[in-house]
Amino acid sequence: MKRMTTTVLALGLMSGSVGAAELRFTIWTGNEAHLKMLNGFVDSFKAKRPDVTVKYETIPPGDYTQKLTFQLAGGNPPDAGWLMEDAAPTFAAAGVLENLAPALNKAQGYDFADFSKPALGLWTAGDKVYGVPFSTSPFVIFYDKDLFDKAGLEDPNALAAKGEWNMAKFQEVSKKLKDATGKWGFEFKDGQGYDTRIMHALMPPIRAAGGDVWASKQCGFDKPEAVAAVTQLHDMVFKDKSIVPPGEQGDYFSGGSAMTINQISRASLMPKAGFKWGIAPLPTGAGGESPVIGQAGIVVFSAGKQKELAAEFVAHMTTKENVAAAAQFFPPARKTVLDSDAFTKSNNLIPPDQMKVVADAISKGKVLPAHEKSPQILAAMKPRVDALWRANADVAASLKAVCTAIQPLL
Repeated sequence: MKRMTTTVLALGLMSGSVGAAELRFTIWTGNEAHLKMLNGFVDSFKAKRPDVTVKYETIPPGDYTQKLTFQLAGGNPPDAGWLMEDAAPTFAAAGVLENLAPALNKAQGYDFADFSKPALGLWTAGDKVYGVPFSTSPFVIFYDKDLFDKAGLEDPNALAAKGEWNMAKFQEVSKKLKDATGKWGFEFKDGQGYDTRIMHALMPPIRAAGGDVWASKQCGFDKPEAVAAVTQLHDMVFKDKSIVPPGEQGDYFSGGSAMTINQISRASLMPKAGFKWGIAPLPTGAGGESPVIGQAGIVVFSAGKQKELAAEFVAHMTTKENVAAAAQFFPPARKTVLDSDAFTKSNNLIPPDQMKVVADAISKGKVLPAHEKSPQILAAMKPRVDALWRANADVAASLKAVCTAIQPLL
């Protein structure tokens, strides 16, 4: 979907209402189950503020940050919205996010201390709160149980239970799956690992190998751990031919690939998939267990017309009750919700024992890397990473070129 679509939820009767107000709120989902949940938050907010209407605007995730930036720069700011973790430092440094601390402290029974401090790291500075994380969601392996059975292979959960689910086994079973079924062994997140999901493709294997893409203002792409991890991926794409290559579509959710990497919010797509499936932890590597967490927060934009009202709505959306309701799709940052049996039983599509994989990864994982110059870093990386995804590419040289390009920005 290339153009922005608008979903209007919970429209109130505004005629004759004194002080009626409309909030514009940007999101990147169009999923019916997600929208139903969001609609419920608006309904309960209107019970307290019947004069308020909320209009949700859905912007596709691949275009989200760019289009949101255009809206802010063009004098057409939304009042509030979702924000991805890689954009948080950039937007905070640019001064476009409102401090939510006054509204959160004012909200009765809010209990801000219930939020995990590590989960708040990207969204706070001193006593200022620039966003409230609503999704602290680790990446997991989605797998097609039917294809594993057809290939006569143990599935990732069975291998993990035996302590054998590592990157070497991941490569081995991916190739066997392709050879036995004719389907791709693995597909990058949303099929966009060569484009908008570059970091989602590279971070898990690099972290598993004990490396990082950058840390302490130093590029890590050219370090031995990262080179080894990316070389393995390259071999899987071009030698094993088990990973969906550039220019082709695998579409795990339609049965075109045996495995993919994603977050549990995508489980809402699985009832229509037509095959048995499950989720499993990421494969381990030389670096041990290294879960990677994607995070998203709810923010209020300083240029919005309804800042105080928008902040009040954010406080309402992130109460303990509403965080618990959202936990079926978006793993929480509130400790009381994450530690509860209700969380592991919150998603009727995912068995509790597999939801424990999610909770365990949250407790052990690290959020995807972020930087206040993330847009420039990603733009500088793109052509060098594109050069990597060729059959005859020199992986080490390509990754060294990435470091040469981004080191001045770090």
